[in-house]
Amino acid sequence: MKLSSLALTILLMTQTTTANSQEVNVYSYRQPELIQPLTDAFTKRTGIAVNVAFLKKGLIERLKAEGSRTPADLVFTVDISRLNAVVEAGLTQSVQNDFLLKNIPSTYRDPDGHWFGLTTRARIIYASKTRVSEGEVTTYEDLASSKWKDRICTRSGTHAYTLALTAAYLHHHGEVETLNWLEGLKANLAQKPQGNDRAQVKAIWAGVCDISLGNTYYMGKMLGNPDQRAWAESVTVEFPEFQNGGTHVNVSGLALTKYAPNRDNAIALMEFLASPEAQEIYASDNFEYPIAPGTEADPLVKSWGDFTPDNVNLAAIAKLRSDALRLMEVVDFDG
Repeated sequence: MKLSSLALTILLMTQTTTANSQEVNVYSYRQPELIQPLTDAFTKRTGIAVNVAFLKKGLIERLKAEGSRTPADLVFTVDISRLNAVVEAGLTQSVQNDFLLKNIPSTYRDPDGHWFGLTTRARIIYASKTRVSEGEVTTYEDLASSKWKDRICTRSGTHAYTLALTAAYLHHHGEVETLNWLEGLKANLAQKPQGNDRAQVKAIWAGVCDISLGNTYYMGKMLGNPDQRAWAESVTVEFPEFQNGGTHVNVSGLALTKYAPNRDNAIALMEFLASPEAQEIYASDNFEYPIAPGTEADPLVKSWGDFTPDNVNLAAIAKLRSDALRLMEVVDFDG
């Protein structure tokens, strides 16, 4: 029987771990090229090999099926709701570690130690340089204003990034105001929600809309792509805030699996990833913001401007995801 590439990777991970205890195994929703520099640096420093199985979907289902036989020690993913989903499925264990607690601010980690953020990305506004005036973009609440009629582009309302922002809005304002905001935002769309964050910036460049919601790191990615550079150069990065808070941020992060066969090695990797050295490598490679005290963002990222992150613990945001999805369905946001 022919094994899929993922099944073969996991089989090799299991066999290798049995033969050599100086390893740590990772299931990752993050692309291999994003974490390879980090795992290479960790192995060079410690001698502990890192085996990464990249999954496009089904991480929770796989961990459930494997149970105590899983080779996985850590899971890597993006978006707080995805991290929280692994925790709520009972597939993680708490880590109480002084180094992690010191280097990862409380806003970006689970209060009970089941997940830890590594980098942040802000959910910002990309604004046309020619059709949006300076100071015109102010708050998330203002996106429902009639002045933006037929001027906004965004991706699907059911996407994890959109739901996280909506959950944050729900945290700040409650259900009634969030429902009104979603209705106003939908009424201001220039087209039905579609595509990814880069597609929205392309739509601004093409004149379809004037502003779009997106994550900060896409600016860096577009500038580095000759086919997309013109899109990026047609917009500015604007940092809206909640009226009673700051700019919404989300995380890339990790969690220790419940049955981690190489627990000590896994915690050593967690500590390394929370170190200033690794934080700056990780953030620079993907144009994100490091979160360890004393670390600096990449110069290109810093050139987009300063902002005040919302100070709500992301665990509270994650718990509102299902309510955010329900409200999206009530307004038929993608319809």
